[in-house]
Amino acid sequence: MAEKKNNATKNDVAAAQAAQNVPKELKKPLNKFGAQEDFEASDGTKYKFQFPGTRRAQEILDETKNGYGVVVDSVYYERIMKDVIVEPLGMDLDYWDEHEGYREVMNAADNFLGRLLN
Repeated sequence: MAEKKNNATKNDVAAAQAAQNVPKELKKPLNKFGAQEDFEASDGTKYKFQFPGTRRAQEILDETKNGYGVVVDSVYYERIMKDVIVEPLGMDLDYWDEHEGYREVMNAADNFLGRLLN
């Protein structure tokens, strides 16, 4: 009887070790955290979007609604620039005083975030 217990334990250990050797992509095939996408605006400027994770994405949506539950675009886009657009660095609303494509880039970043939240 002790033999069976030892064999079962050995088999359990072997199975656990085999599971640890599975590549990360197979363990978490839908791991979206940190997923990135490159976007080139019509003026040729390149931007990089990065998914901040489901929790942070939901917080962005919650933080940007007014008392009636309507999203305030200026606040939403500020959060997008801070937490989703990772290149170029340090973007804020003032950046757009000297660059074209504000709506185009914000719409692309919003679509990126929405796709990964689905």
